Amino acid sequence: MASVFRSEEMCLSQLFLQVEAAYCCVAELGELGLVQFKDLNVNVSSFQRKFVNEVRRCESMERILRFLEDEIKNEVEVPLPDKCPPTPLPREMIALETVLEKLEGELQEANQNQQALKKSFLELTELKYLLKKTQDFFETETNLPDDFFTEDTSGLLELRALPAYMAGKLGFTAGVVNRERMASFERLLWRVCRGNIYLKFSEMDTVLEDPVTKEEIKKNMFIIFYQGEQLRQKIKKICEGFRATIYPCPEPAVERREMLDGVKMRLEDLATVITQTESHRQRLLQEAAASWCSWVVKVQKMKAIYHTLNMCNIDVTQQCIIAEIWFPAADAGRIKRALAQGMEVSGSSMAPILTAVQSTTAPPTFNRTNKFTAGFQNIVDAYGVGNYREMNPAPYSIVTFPFLFAVMFGDCGHGTVMLLAALWMVLNERRLLSQKTDNEIWNTFFNGRYLILLMGIFSIYTGLIYNDCFSKAFNIFGSSWSVQPMFRNGTWNMKVIETTPLLQLDPAIPGVYSGNPYPFGIDPIWNLASNKLTFLNSYKMKMSVILGIVQMAFGVILSLFNHM
Repeated sequence: MASVFRSEEMCLSQLFLQVEAAYCCVAELGELGLVQFKDLNVNVSSFQRKFVNEVRRCESMERILRFLEDEIKNEVEVPLPDKCPPTPLPREMIALETVLEKLEGELQEANQNQQALKKSFLELTELKYLLKKTQDFFETETNLPDDFFTEDTSGLLELRALPAYMAGKLGFTAGVVNRERMASFERLLWRVCRGNIYLKFSEMDTVLEDPVTKEEIKKNMFIIFYQGEQLRQKIKKICEGFRATIYPCPEPAVERREMLDGVKMRLEDLATVITQTESHRQRLLQEAAASWCSWVVKVQKMKAIYHTLNMCNIDVTQQCIIAEIWFPAADAGRIKRALAQGMEVSGSSMAPILTAVQSTTAPPTFNRTNKFTAGFQNIVDAYGVGNYREMNPAPYSIVTFPFLFAVMFGDCGHGTVMLLAALWMVLNERRLLSQKTDNEIWNTFFNGRYLILLMGIFSIYTGLIYNDCFSKAFNIFGSSWSVQPMFRNGTWNMKVIETTPLLQLDPAIPGVYSGNPYPFGIDPIWNLASNKLTFLNSYKMKMSVILGIVQMAFGVILSLFNHM
């Protein structure tokens, strides 16, 4: 019980472990959470330590798990394990590494295939709408017959019906470009080609999806008519600069219809393949999500064990690992039982040797906590960790911190809201604790749930004393003040009431004050007084000063005990 009020007595011991049993023994000590290892390799680089390769393999598995987390996020629900998985044995590391690498390779291959298929689907979709729009342009706007253009060997189109002085080869380029680049694209085409082109464009009604970023993209279809090889080269370079996609578009209507039918068939086939690929990817994600939480815990435990083993020394025979550990003297029996259990799990025949040694350095400060006192201990440690065997102020702050908060807060309505919120977190702490989150604000509130619970309880108490509930006063017992005697003895009359803006109840007049104080808290008559804030603020300030002086005096007494 004394360890609650003062940091515990610590013991420094030298630990000798057989190499084969070291992993399991450190794992058992880690489950206890009562041992601090001293780094005996301070002057050795991290890359020159014994188990650096194992740490690297664990970091590689952590990278794979982060990749799986990014893929699983918002797609598959991750089931939470019922209990924490046990520490894996060293031989299980190879199997786990194989499973993760295989899953990563299959998932990356599925993602690449899906991106390639979606890119082909996007291009075919753009080509389908481009062919339709081109067909509408040639049929409805120009009203040209199918044989109005004849294709020559160079891929350009020869215009037949023009006059002799305008006769020549006329070509066109069709494609799509991002909608936000259309204005600059059109302006540059006009300036570079000096107006010797005819540009027709239209917005694509369908919203497309980028296969890589999965963001929505909006595009415009365009068709450019030009004359001459030089203009064609210029147009091609401008399209490349604006990342516009150029698609082959035949001029004859029959060929366009045939090409459009072929594109539609390929789109249907691609949609089927994409569905099957997505189904295979979902199966891989579900397989990864089923064991993701347990994999994360196992890899973190393995990495922590090898990191701890890197802090130990190995003797010249390479058969014994030497470590120095700090642990509470009261838990020496638990430490020895954990080492014996680690030896049994590893199958070693050599028992670990634990010998006490003298230390020239100050022992570490250890204050034992539980889920209730941990939040208050964190507040105290935030201001500074005490020296070894000093008085621990955390138990006293369990009362003083929430009570002094309530003295300033003092509203039973808001205190009830705080109490209900903290009570919900306390009653559902197991479920909320299993849902690991990186939200800093939520973690701060959840870790201080018992602190908020006491703050709510004390706030209800002080709020009733202040007679304040959501800034409104209760009138439960009836006020101890009365106005009637002021009228009966002639102190007040209608003329006084009409001419005097502020009136004060004089307790010296019999009957005005009953002589009995309000049974609990502030008399509700103060809610009607013009000097309400002046009185209540003075009341709270004086009480805060008194309580503050008491607390500081108590702190001086604790310092006296530390000095003694």
